[in-house]
Amino acid sequence: MFYWLYTQMAAEGHVPFLNLLKYLTFRTGMALFTAQLVVILMGSRFIRWMQAKQGKGQPIRADGIERHIVEKAGTPTMGGVMILAGLIIGTLLWADLSNIYVWVVLFVTASYGVLGFTDDYAKVTKQSTAGVSSRVRLVLEFAVALAAVAVLILYGARTAESPDLNTSLAFPIFKHFLLDLGWLYLLFGALVIVGAANAVNFTDGLDGLATVPVMIAAAAFGLIAYLVGNYLFANYLQLHFVPGVGEVAVFCGAIIGAGLGFLWYNAPPAKIFMGDTGSLALGGALGAVAVATKHEIVLAIVGGLFVLETLSVMIQVVSFKLTGRRVFRMAPIHHHFEKLGWSESTVVIRFWIVAVMLALLGLATLKLR
Repeated sequence: MFYWLYTQMAAEGHVPFLNLLKYLTFRTGMALFTAQLVVILMGSRFIRWMQAKQGKGQPIRADGIERHIVEKAGTPTMGGVMILAGLIIGTLLWADLSNIYVWVVLFVTASYGVLGFTDDYAKVTKQSTAGVSSRVRLVLEFAVALAAVAVLILYGARTAESPDLNTSLAFPIFKHFLLDLGWLYLLFGALVIVGAANAVNFTDGLDGLATVPVMIAAAAFGLIAYLVGNYLFANYLQLHFVPGVGEVAVFCGAIIGAGLGFLWYNAPPAKIFMGDTGSLALGGALGAVAVATKHEIVLAIVGGLFVLETLSVMIQVVSFKLTGRRVFRMAPIHHHFEKLGWSESTVVIRFWIVAVMLALLGLATLKLR
């Protein structure tokens, strides 16, 4: 909104005191600060309100970690509403609202937030960990993702050097190679978004475990969006230039700010859980940003922690169905380490360290191209 006001006032005359608004870095920083402020200001009242409304709070798995049943019982969920409020307000205030990429990533984030809220509501009201049918949820997730990718294919910016960029897959390290998938990219892009959403959802099992890795990935992709959206930087690093996608950096800044604000209340011991409302929305946001910036494969590296969590669940399920044996003491893998005797804080902090290492590895591929 502020950027639109700046363009309107600049068209009518010189406005030197508003010139900061034309800088993407300034607006990204302000989106971060705004989102954080919104979440912190609404936090205490929202948590008290949720405690009054939910009563017993989020249901805890009966077959899960024993101490969680005692320590986490009664903690309210749906804290993702706080994250979404900060994220959306921060983005709307500081991003260029004429930019198609901003609206696509906001659409995916908000839609997945609504899906997650519906799932959380079902769990709380039924006091069951089942929630909405996984089949129904997946169908709705794919419908949203397919719509978002279709818009990017049809209305995303094109360049003379890469006219088929919107339907192509770029690879890390290789400089100019693009694999044009045609309309098959519609399915591929949707898989990236849905996969990212559910991967973050699997990771959200301990206080602060998902929040910080999401912020780390958002920081990495904020930088990627800034670089690939700038012709000079993209040309220097031999990245595929995506006109206009730099504005997504503002959105990534808002993710970081909302995450920092939420971590104030979600740090161990958590006063509130983000629930599926937050995890699905944030995961979907990262997937949508990766598709918009044409760095889908890099997401698998930067968000490698989420990939590991998802793989642990898949391996556990397949192994148990085929052999009747479990590879891990409990899946997702963060619970496996708890079963080994690691404290919750040890698991969380060590996983944060892994997330930082993987994000740096993903960013290193930009220079290797």
